[in-house]
Amino acid sequence: MSELTMQQTAPFLKRVQRNHGLEHATVHLLTAHKHNKNKRFAGRADHHGFYLYGEFETAEVEKAARDALARMNDGEHQLAVHPNCGTNLVVSGILAGAVSLATMWGTGRDWRKNLERFPTLILMLTLTGMISPAVGMRVQRDITTTAEMGNLRIVDVTQSEYGNLTIHRIETVN
Repeated sequence: MSELTMQQTAPFLKRVQRNHGLEHATVHLLTAHKHNKNKRFAGRADHHGFYLYGEFETAEVEKAARDALARMNDGEHQLAVHPNCGTNLVVSGILAGAVSLATMWGTGRDWRKNLERFPTLILMLTLTGMISPAVGMRVQRDITTTAEMGNLRIVDVTQSEYGNLTIHRIETVN
């Protein structure tokens, strides 16, 4: 990658990481309230902010996002990672695929060799399942999010409907 391309890409990725961390912090604050504990929702960050898909009131989303930003700026960096992040699912899938490939390598189409290695595969996938949440949280902390908000500001929070789905857009600028 050329020097110019790296300079252009780094700020873009930093904005996505900041917005992803702010998305998680907002979700932590929203789900801390009893009335939101069992709500189903999802989020997605990009370089201009993030989306929250779920039935929340706009005023509640805006308050949570602004409070989350303030708390992150005050040092509550643990809010940037979330156990239900898609990063954890991707990490689990990658680890399970790699372990499966490594365990079954060389067996080809020989069903007896496959069957002989099957207990080992189950053991390795079980161990992978045990460690992957911690690895996923580490990947979030080190790669897909950041707790350093820098000069990030929330500029707008809007709501839209798509059928029965409520979508909130939280727009940010750096």
